[in-house]
Order: sequence, then structure tokens, then C-alpha cells
Amino acid sequence: MNSRLRHWREAATLLLAAGAPARLPRSPLGSFDYELLLLQRSPRSGFMPGAHVFPGGLVEAADFSADWLGLLPASPHCGLGFVRPPPLGSSRAPLFAAARERLGSPLPGEVAFRICAIREAFEEAGILLLVPGRGPAAGSGPAPPLPAERLPPAAELSEWRRRVQEDPACFLQLCRHLGCVPNIWALKEWSNWLTPVAKAEGGGRRYDTAFYLCCLEKRPPRTSQDDREVTAFRWSSPPEAIECFKCQEIRFAPPQFYELCRLCNFSSLHELHKFSSDRALEGCERWMSVILTASDGYIQLLPGDDLYPEDPDYTGEKKTVMSTDKKVEDLMKEGSVFHRIVIKNINNLAVYVNIQPKYKHMNPLMINTGCSDYSSRL
Repeated sequence: MNSRLRHWREAATLLLAAGAPARLPRSPLGSFDYELLLLQRSPRSGFMPGAHVFPGGLVEAADFSADWLGLLPASPHCGLGFVRPPPLGSSRAPLFAAARERLGSPLPGEVAFRICAIREAFEEAGILLLVPGRGPAAGSGPAPPLPAERLPPAAELSEWRRRVQEDPACFLQLCRHLGCVPNIWALKEWSNWLTPVAKAEGGGRRYDTAFYLCCLEKRPPRTSQDDREVTAFRWSSPPEAIECFKCQEIRFAPPQFYELCRLCNFSSLHELHKFSSDRALEGCERWMSVILTASDGYIQLLPGDDLYPEDPDYTGEKKTVMSTDKKVEDLMKEGSVFHRIVIKNINNLAVYVNIQPKYKHMNPLMINTGCSDYSSRL
């Protein structure tokens, strides 16, 4: 683990998509043939209590254990392949670029963060994303998932889950016991979000989080909350989740809302899987939103926006505060290049973006949940 980090705690999260039966859509975007797993955090949680999130959590030392090398393929990067050099003028996100060998781990960050996301999905939702043996051979295509008959009985699996929750090192023991490995190859690098400074005032937590996407061909696997960190779960299509958000049935943090709007570009699980696989080795950009306080709301500015600072205060040590007496509407009239999330209140968000996406990625659909619509000005 990156012990040199002073301002962020490294984490990984998983956008888990699974095939779903057709049903009447709640959204004007029409029918989607897949659903995403959303977990409701405990109201007692110290971070985003009660909010719906994707599975994920902090990276643990056990995720970087050298013992994983005895289970995973010996090929470079355990068969994940190397991310292409970033575009001219860009750099690999520090989360992934850190020289882990110098930090005492022979395991590449790209491997450890995937293990973390898979482990957390088991801890929080009881879902095991595993493949038999050492995983797929180089050039052999995706490995089949671990057959259900290879799993322990429910009571034994529940005990393993409890043990992993108490000690993350037990996840490796579980894999040894089952003769399998985490399906790290099914997780495609998607995005990298930093918690903004304003959200960490007063000693709050800040996270440097790798977001991965995983597409399951079959219907959602058996899911159960742990009744500790997670009190409920739901499988919803991206537009259905946004409609629930509009109706104040659930709430999201801005990064989750942004990613749901991005996934609204894909109504087909096959298309989503193909897109994520085709750009799998392109990498992603690190984003930290900078919060601009207006007289009637907030704007979370993202890289590329006209108002995004040239030298953002990543650490918070500069005590830089961006605020104005202007209204959000006035600020929207002044700009021409947008990459921002407009926030009026906890359930009133809108994404506005007209930048050219990097790393062969996709911009989100510009969806608002009640804010004034400024999209005609883009």
C-alpha cells in the first residue's frame, strides 16, 4: 500500500452490471437490458450515511500480498496487459503510476485494486467473482466463472464472509480453499475520482478511488446485504436509478450520479461490454472536482471546464475557497466549455459537459433532476 499518501486513502469500487429481463421502463430513455448493483450504506456510517453507492472500499495490505503471485498467472501484470502510454500532455493517474515495488509490494497496483473491489463485493453483497485455477491463459479469452456447484454450502460461505470481513487476508485463504482466483480480468478500468477538498473539511475522509466496470452476461447473482456497512441493496438500470433519485427514493454522491449518466449512453449490456473491453488498456484520467459556491447552489467543476483552476488545490493546504455572489444561472451564461455538476440540493443535480473526452472514453448524457436546464446554451 502507498504509505506515502498523506491526504487520501486508496480505495476501489465496482460498477457491476448484469443482464436483466425486459420490463416497462420508468425513464424516457427506454428499455435497458441490464441492471447495476447499488448498495445502501448504513445510517451509522461515517462516510455518506444512508446513500446508495457501488460496492467498494479501502484497499487493505492483504490486497497487495505477495502471496497472490502464487495463485495468479505469472505473465506480466498477471495477464491484464499494459496500459498504453497516455496522450501527449497527459500522465497516468498517480494511483496507478506509483512504483509499488519501491513501496514494498511486488504486486502491481492494477492487480491489487481489482482484488480489493472483488473482495469488497463479497464482503458487502455476498457476490463472489471468481474463476477456477489460475485464471485464463494468455490469448485464450475470458475464463468461465466458478461453477455454483464448486461453492461451499450457504452456511459455510456465510462463515467465510464473516471471516473476510474481520480479516481481509482470509479472502486469499478462501481462494486457496476453492482452488480459484479473483476474476481480475473481468474488471475494466473505468475512472479515477478524488474526494474534493471541501468534502474533507473538519477532518473528513478523502479517497483516491479506482472505479472498475464488470459486465456479467447472466442475470444478477444472488445478493445479500451484510447488515453492517450495508443495510439494503437494489439492482436498477442506470436511468431507473436516476428516476428513483429524482423521486427522492434514494440519493447519490456526485461521482455516482455522473457515472450513472455516463452509463445511460448504453442501453445494451453487449454494447457496454464491447465499449469497455475495446478501451480497456487506454487508462483513465484522474478527476478531482473543485467546488464553486454560488449564491443559490454549488457547482462541482471538473478538469477541462472553463472555470476549473489551472493549479487546483489538491491537498487543501492552500486553504483556497472558490465562491461568488453570482447565481448559478449567471455562471452558466458566462462559460462556453463545460464539465461540471450543478447542485441545488441533495436530490437536485445536473451534469453539463461539452468537452472532448480523453482516453477514448464517453461523456455522460446531460441529465438534470430538477435544476434549470441550461443545456441549450452548450
